[in-house]
This record gives sequence, structure tokens and C-alpha cells, in this order.
Amino acid sequence: MEIVVVGRHTEVADRFRQHAEDKLAKVEQLAPTTQRIDVEVTHENNPRLSGVRERVELTVRAKGPVIRAEAAADDRFGALDLAMNKLQERLRRTRDRRKDHRSNTVVPPVDVRPFDPADHAPPPEPPKPPAEPGETVETTLGDSPVVIRQKLHTAEPMTVDDALYEMEMVGHDFFLFVDVETSRPSVAYRRRGWSYGVIALDTSCDCTDTAGHQH
Repeated sequence: MEIVVVGRHTEVADRFRQHAEDKLAKVEQLAPTTQRIDVEVTHENNPRLSGVRERVELTVRAKGPVIRAEAAADDRFGALDLAMNKLQERLRRTRDRRKDHRSNTVVPPVDVRPFDPADHAPPPEPPKPPAEPGETVETTLGDSPVVIRQKLHTAEPMTVDDALYEMEMVGHDFFLFVDVETSRPSVAYRRRGWSYGVIALDTSCDCTDTAGHQH
């Protein structure tokens, strides 16, 4: 197994080369077919990035896909240790996957996320809508900052003209009402200038298609 250590924008001392070779010798235990490991060391000159000024990238070339890992730290020895930990974990996964394929065993996916009690808590009860006219209920949409405000109004049937008048009186851009002529829930809304629109719902329609599905 060949180990090649190169530096980008930096010189690599013999002490680091020997240290890298000693650590990477363990790779053959996890990947016996490894032919070559490339170690690339990069130095960042920006003083603002002093905490990650040394970056080490490891590339394992063997039979099969190339496996790579990289890490950065304030010194290259620490970066090598971090990158090595990542590389070993990926090599273990590759080895275990090959074993599973050889045994033709279907392995179910494993959730490796840390345990979070919130994930196993019972779902919260849905908010109850307003029960009395004039009552207002505010709820948030899941974990988002969206707030939904619900309010229950009495609905006295009225004409479109009355609905437009009521809309102008409250200064809204829309007004929900029950059309006295059709008994349909309707909404009047403002368009441009003195132009208005009205949308009505046909609650008497059969909302079942030929396949028996409801919409």
C-alpha cells in the first residue's frame, strides 16, 4: 500500500509524514484491497481562519469506489486525527455493506440520530375552532412562525349589494356572506377602482367522482 503526502501552499515536514504513515497503516485492516492513500495538506494564510488554518484530505484508492475524508483544525496533526476518524467510519460502513451484499441480507435503514424525546412524544391535539360568535382563536402552524387567527361570525343572509356596503363600512378588501338569493356561501372582494368580484360555493354538488373518490 502506497502513501503519498503532498502539501498545497505549505511544506510538509518529515515528522508529519512519518506520523501520517503510522496512522494510515491501520487502513489495511478495514480495506485490505487498498492500493494507495493520498494525503493532501493545505495551509490557510487568512488570520481570520486561524482555527481551521490546517486542512488534511485523505483519499483511499482501492478496488471499488474512492473513499475520501477531510477535516480542518488549528494544527495539521489535529486535522489528521479528525480526518482519520471520519475515514475509518466510512471504511467500516463500506466493509459492512459488502458483507450484507454477499449474504444477500436486506438490512433495514437505521436511525442514527440522537434520541430526542420530542420525536416520541404524542402528537399535540389540534386546536379547537371558535365555538361562540365573536370568539377568536389564534394558533401557530406547526413549528413555523405563522400565526393563524380564527373568528366565528353570525351569517345573516344578504344581497350582494348589502355585502359590498358592509365591506366598505369595515374597510376590508373582502367580505364573507351568505347570498340571500342562492343561499350559497359567498365572498365579495375588491378589484380595481370601483370594480368588485364575487365568488360563491356550490354546496349542493355531488363531490364524488365515478371511481367513488371524494374531493
